[in-house]
Amino acid sequence: MENYRLSVVIPIFNERSTLRNIIRQVEAVEIAKEIIAVDDGSSDGSREVLKQLEVEHSSLIAIYQEKNRGKGAALRTGFSRATGDFVIVQDADLEYDPQNYKQLLKPLIEGRADVVYGSRFISGQERRVLFFWHSIGNFLLTGLSNMFTNLNLTDMETCYKAFRREVIQAIELEQNRFGFEPEVTAKIAKMGARVYEVGISYHGRTYEEGKKIGWKDALQSVYCIVKYGLKRAAPHRLSTKTESKAVTPLPQKSSNGDGISPHPTGLNAKEKLVAEESFEGFRTD
Repeated sequence: MENYRLSVVIPIFNERSTLRNIIRQVEAVEIAKEIIAVDDGSSDGSREVLKQLEVEHSSLIAIYQEKNRGKGAALRTGFSRATGDFVIVQDADLEYDPQNYKQLLKPLIEGRADVVYGSRFISGQERRVLFFWHSIGNFLLTGLSNMFTNLNLTDMETCYKAFRREVIQAIELEQNRFGFEPEVTAKIAKMGARVYEVGISYHGRTYEEGKKIGWKDALQSVYCIVKYGLKRAAPHRLSTKTESKAVTPLPQKSSNGDGISPHPTGLNAKEKLVAEESFEGFRTD
């Protein structure tokens, strides 16, 4: 796994109390990586903490958005800057443990998947027991999403989504808030991506501890499920020519001395050309 490079995209909004800890946890995962932290107009001192962390961690790329636009908008910004072979979404609130990265990446590295979801409901690992009605809501939203996408996910709303970089960068995302989850799910289904789920641990937090999602976001999710579910399929589905094969790219020399190329692709020149030609002109509306 050390021959692959991961882009970890972290949207941040008022996470001052957990920000330093989550960066430390991500850094501790023994995978070559870049960390793209997007501050979405925080007002609690998160920006100041992020500026300190930017100096302390050479792998950290900090982006500062002037006003709060939402998780989806922050993720779009982060995805556009990603250069790794694979991209993972990481919340900054400590609910999701970066030690799960290796099982999330396994189907991608082995060439079996284009997208991997980390499910909180099929895991044999520890999971904090919290809100009954939240779990019912999640079950209903995931079920409704599955009806429109014809997938059989158990956790559409999970934070942990891992992508081949060229897949997520080929999707034109629109939603600024938590509508990102059903939107990206609908669009990867319509592009014919190979989707896997793996079990993950989960340490949920209460509203007193800073949880932000609410019933209005659930209604927005329903709207997005229907909206993107009813949109016609993309004219250019994900070509089978671009399906990743298990490869072991050799590390290249780099100026930072870590033995990893700053922008490895994991593809040879011919494979890269085929992927670029297949994704050119891809649209999801």
